[in-house]
Amino acid sequence: MTAKASYVPQSYHPYCEAAINHQISLELYAAHRFEVTASYFHSQEVALKHFAQFFLQQASQEMEHAHRLMELQNQRGGRLCLQDISSHDRSCWENCLMAMECALHLKMGVNQSLLKLHQLAVQMRDANLCDFLKSDYLFQQMKFIQELEGHITNLRQMEAPESGLAEDLCAKLTLGDSKKKN
Repeated sequence: MTAKASYVPQSYHPYCEAAINHQISLELYAAHRFEVTASYFHSQEVALKHFAQFFLQQASQEMEHAHRLMELQNQRGGRLCLQDISSHDRSCWENCLMAMECALHLKMGVNQSLLKLHQLAVQMRDANLCDFLKSDYLFQQMKFIQELEGHITNLRQMEAPESGLAEDLCAKLTLGDSKKKN
């Protein structure tokens, strides 16, 4: 019987492997939060379907990001080691503006983590990881953060916290085509 050759990942620093595992867990956490937010807006008592669709679409994007990072981890010979996804502190928001602000805060945290991962890849001279992050993640994250900022600005200008009608109108005008964007 011949011994099975062990596979040793080449040019894949353990710090990068650990940081990718952390990023995967963060992407899954963001997907979970967006799913909960979508469910809230889809409930009968809130019934803002465009907001629900918007957040559901973002949950799907975050899940896709996590899966692509998992594939990268496997291709590079790393081991997948995920953290528990903790529940978040809010499943009910006072208004749409607050939900969008929470989403912006979450996405900025995910983006900051990606930037740190990219910086680590540069330090470890991991050109493959640098290229992967630049081509697949960093620009997309920045673009979505700008989109969220635009929605928040629109909600504030329409005085959405004081007017439920403004939230509904904003949802139809700015989020109504969210399925078409991605």
